[in-house]
Amino acid sequence: MTMRLFAYPFRFRRASDGGWVITCRDLPEAISQAATDEDRRAIASGCLQAALEGRMRHAMDIPRPSTTRIGEIVVAAPVETAAKAALHEAMRAAKVSRSELARRLGVDEKEVRRMLDPGYGSKLPRIASAIEALGQRMVVGVEPNAEAPLRLSVPISPGA
Repeated sequence: MTMRLFAYPFRFRRASDGGWVITCRDLPEAISQAATDEDRRAIASGCLQAALEGRMRHAMDIPRPSTTRIGEIVVAAPVETAAKAALHEAMRAAKVSRSELARRLGVDEKEVRRMLDPGYGSKLPRIASAIEALGQRMVVGVEPNAEAPLRLSVPISPGA
């Protein structure tokens, strides 16, 4: 089994009236607009978040991201959204209901509902425990952000 990522290729096309039209071919409902170059990636991230949340709320499948094509930029879901989507998909793959997962975790079913609710702030360690109860593990990674310039918040002295 390969690692499941929640980072999708998006296309940014110039709009005829200026700005950008933002689309994701893996999630047809993920379509938006940005007025400037500076805000297009943030808007794409919000668009991805809304699409994933909609699929979770309606108990729909979340497709795996396809291979990036020329002209596309990969946009990652916000961390909490990705964690909840991972739990959603792990439950679907294991064919485990909310009540069964609650039983495995020794909690009330209401807590599992909250972990899956995109509008409820959940702690990542709790979501990770739920994923582990389904025979999988959550992995967090870090990669360079090609869109953001590198900034140091404190000067680094030589020899430090």
